[in-house]
Amino acid sequence: MENTALSLEHIIRKSTLTENAPLLIMMHGYGSDENDLFSFAQELPEELFIISVKAPYPMQPFGNAWYAINFDAEKGKWNDNEQAKESRDLIAQFIDEAVDAYPVNKANVNLLGFSQGSILSYAVALTYPEKVKNIVALSGYVNHDILPEDLQNPDYSHLDFYCSHGSVDQVIPVDWARQTPTFLKSLNIKHQYSEFPVGHGVAPQNFYEFKAWLAARI
Repeated sequence: MENTALSLEHIIRKSTLTENAPLLIMMHGYGSDENDLFSFAQELPEELFIISVKAPYPMQPFGNAWYAINFDAEKGKWNDNEQAKESRDLIAQFIDEAVDAYPVNKANVNLLGFSQGSILSYAVALTYPEKVKNIVALSGYVNHDILPEDLQNPDYSHLDFYCSHGSVDQVIPVDWARQTPTFLKSLNIKHQYSEFPVGHGVAPQNFYEFKAWLAARI
């Protein structure tokens, strides 16, 4: 079901609840679209109201990005952090729009991101902690360049993260992801970190683990 009246194009799966449903917002990876993670939707708890959003930057010949990844002879591979910050703020704005537009509980907003979507889910949660509750961050890492400068002031006590990564990921090195638990612990943020013997993707056992994790928290 398409809906484009809000600031980001998206598709939805309605909840079995007619009001105050827990909301799950899905954010796909670089070069993909809103249909990618939506394949998970039918397997997730039916009380979840699910919105899968499409990133704002179209790519050629197809797919979308939350921000540009540039390949440069001198710099190697680098991220457009200004675009990433814009997308971070756009997602925060979209959360506000979605809780107004749909019969969901604004105190129970959950994020699920893969790869670039996962990197942004960390940034949204740590920049706008009052807007979200649980975060499923798959095959991503914390990009400190798109976080607030002062991380000691906000109240992160209600946040809970499920983080996972493929131990043979050739796109985002597992070493980057392994720094995440230490970082979250330094901010006293609840988290679980898991690795699976796969590349840049979600193994079936990974899916079942985060599904159970999420079901226990919504």
